[in-house]
Amino acid sequence: MSQVSIIIPVFNEASGLGRTLRCLQILDPPAHEIIVVDGGSTDATVAIAAQHQATVITATQRGRAPQMNAGAELATGEILCFVHGDTLVPNDVVTVLRQTLANPAIAGGGFISIMAGAQTTRWGLTLHNALKTYYAPLIFRPYRFFRKGLRVLFGDQVIFCRRRDFWTCGGFDVALPIMEDADLCLRLSNLGRIRQLNRVVQSSDRRVAQWGSLKANFIYFAIGSLWAMGVSATWLKQFYDDVR
Repeated sequence: MSQVSIIIPVFNEASGLGRTLRCLQILDPPAHEIIVVDGGSTDATVAIAAQHQATVITATQRGRAPQMNAGAELATGEILCFVHGDTLVPNDVVTVLRQTLANPAIAGGGFISIMAGAQTTRWGLTLHNALKTYYAPLIFRPYRFFRKGLRVLFGDQVIFCRRRDFWTCGGFDVALPIMEDADLCLRLSNLGRIRQLNRVVQSSDRRVAQWGSLKANFIYFAIGSLWAMGVSATWLKQFYDDVR
């Protein structure tokens, strides 16, 4: 039975990390290990992770891509599952991952991410993000969409893959400050199909709450489209501020 390593990149995630880790501690069956990779937090993030019996390491380079690579280097499970510090997963996620990757034609996958806050659920944005998984590769990489089964997934969709495939395609590109998740999907699609599962996870709407739904949808669409057309992710990062 394949073991699942859950990797959580964090930076000042004290407000939501405890809830995420409590969710991960009641998985049935349990994950093989939970690795929290800190990027130099100045709040209580590391203390909270330690309280929940997670393995905590500090990455030598801050950023989701290098932090997730650092966690993958430490991981010993055959399956890697990348979870954001503000995301909740279903309690049978280990079984779901095992069943999905039992098919050798599938190289990786993710979930439908419901974006929600304390007072509201962003149904419109949730729908758009789910559809974007399909229409983005259909528009910008039609050959890979039809022939390779490419789907473009993003970090809040809880991306997972086999550890050997992750390293075969080079892991996350540490030169990318954003869009590292979509880039990984592109390279994983050389090894097999990418699936968006008909299951849900829940992620914080904090960025949308600050920006507003209209602005958030526009920024997401613009950044994804421009990156797909070859615009540098480093240049695009200026329009995608960190929100804590």
